[in-house]
Parts: sequence; C-alpha cells; structure tokens
Amino acid sequence: MIYLVSTSPRRRELLNQIGIRFETLLLRSNPARGGAVDETPIPGENIEDYVKRIAEAKAASGWKRLAERKLPFHPVLAADTAVFLEGRIVGKPENADAAIAMLESLSGREHEVLTAVCCVYFDRIETVLSRSKVRFCELSGMEIREYVSTGEPMDKAGGYAIQGKAARFIERIEGSYSSVMGLPLYETGQLLSRIGKT
Repeated sequence: MIYLVSTSPRRRELLNQIGIRFETLLLRSNPARGGAVDETPIPGENIEDYVKRIAEAKAASGWKRLAERKLPFHPVLAADTAVFLEGRIVGKPENADAAIAMLESLSGREHEVLTAVCCVYFDRIETVLSRSKVRFCELSGMEIREYVSTGEPMDKAGGYAIQGKAARFIERIEGSYSSVMGLPLYETGQLLSRIGKT
C-alpha cells in the first residue's frame, strides 16, 4: 500500500496496471496556503535537476501532509514530467493559443520527455529518472486546431497526450511509453522494490 501524490488519472491507471495498491493524497492547490509545490523553473536549472526537484518536493510535501492528517504511514510516491525542446522546458498550455503554439513548435521535430519519480518513506528518499525521445510528424495548421479543439492538450506537458488523440502524430518514440504518459512503470517498480513495497 502506498500514497500517490497526483491528480493525474493517467498515473492512477498506470499504477493499477502493475497491481500497486494505493490511495490518492492531494495537496493544496494554493501555494500561499502551504502544501502545494511551486513548479517554477530556477534560472539556469537543467531539466534533469528540475524534474527531480519537483518530484522530490511533491513527495516530501505529501509525507508532511500524511503526518498532519494523522494518516497511517505508508510510502508516498510522486512524479513530475517535463517536455524539453531546444534547451527549454515546454510547460502546460494555459489556453488554446498557447497549445497551438506548443504543437507548432513540436511539429516535424524530436523532443525529449523526462519523468522523475520519487518515493519518501520515513527517512528514506529514493528518486529515479526516465528519459525518452519523441518525434512528431509534420502537422498542418488544421490538424493542430482540430486537436486543440478537443480540449485534450490542456493541462498536459507539451500540450499533448500520447495515450490519446495525439497518438496519430507520433512517428517514433525511443524510451518508455509509460514515462511519456507520466509514470515510467519499470523504473517505478524498481523504486518500490528498493523501498520494499512490491
């Protein structure tokens, strides 16, 4: 039994896929009230350090919340996924125009997707990193607008969901499909084995 610090239905589906029993542990959405994690990149921070820092901050915040709520102690698992293109992090689109711009920048090109997974259990902190490369086909303006109109790009790193309608845009992937979805299953299984929970 573990706690998952995530609102992502994809991460829940992936944990269910490999038979991990978990409960979802939600953090506050307002950083000013405490508990939430500020995901703003630090100037000059490389992408590996960024995703590790955010995953570790989410897991640590979840562990703190566990104690505050006086919940039974079980490992707390958190993850962070970032899309990286030409030396910059491509975040989540704030609106349809931002989603269109993101997809235009990814069209016909290869980008990297990094997912860090962190598990906190008492004084143990274990973190793993998965790195994948994804290549998009050339997208027409109409294809991009039609995809954005579905609403799927919203709240997705890079403005797309590989497991959704964007699957038809992917020419190839090198690495972990589940990692691009948001939780690398192999690495997560290895991590939980080290903690002693699989």
